Amino acid sequence: MRVVIVDDEPLARERLRRLMAEFPGYEVIGEAGDGETALDLIEDEEPDLVLLDVRMGGVDGITVARQLAQLDTPPAVIFTTAYAEHALSAFDAQADAYLLKPIRKEKLRDALLKVRKLSRAQKPAPPAHDPNAKPAREFILATTREGLVRVPVDDVLYFLADQKYTTVCHLHGEVLIEESLKTLEEDLAPLFLRIHRKALVATKYIASLERRRGAEEDDDSAHGLRVRHSTALLPVSRRRLSEVRRFLTHEGEA
Repeated sequence: MRVVIVDDEPLARERLRRLMAEFPGYEVIGEAGDGETALDLIEDEEPDLVLLDVRMGGVDGITVARQLAQLDTPPAVIFTTAYAEHALSAFDAQADAYLLKPIRKEKLRDALLKVRKLSRAQKPAPPAHDPNAKPAREFILATTREGLVRVPVDDVLYFLADQKYTTVCHLHGEVLIEESLKTLEEDLAPLFLRIHRKALVATKYIASLERRRGAEEDDDSAHGLRVRHSTALLPVSRRRLSEVRRFLTHEGEA
């Protein structure tokens, strides 16, 4: 699991990093010392788990957790705090576990096991690609200056989200809609593949996976996806990279 540590005390972050190193299968991919930085980091890195301090200056851990809960694919959250009285607020903010400082290895292990069990129960396996599958709807509806436009799902190359709106890039142009990628992904699976928190791509138009020039391997934007009928190089996050590679390998063997 990919982990982000959030705590306003450097020594506390270092202790958590050392503890996490004792558990195989976990990779600390980043740290933040305040809530605002944490939200930016989590948005960029898409971790599976956040170890989150409750009391911090500025944006506190409770606020961070509530904002994370609004994401399409929120990470698991384990709160860490020296104050037992925050427990009720923590679970109200949809925390998966709660640890009191000083954090002991056995307590952290129990919390990690709990998170893993929840993840397995709550996250179904991605559907297998089936070229003959039918999506839940045949058209994407968009309101434009010319009125209501119906875009056939078969013509959609990809969806690209940007704050409130989602761009629908199709064979004949682009339109804007207000639907979330989460809703679109649920309705159109398995004919579309999520490659980034901001990008959902029609599998039948996927052309190739590319390494960006000069990009480091650990850069979250190191890889891009080419789709047919478009010049765009779509971002592929590190979290989604293995799934994209599996799809391309499957297609190459088919």
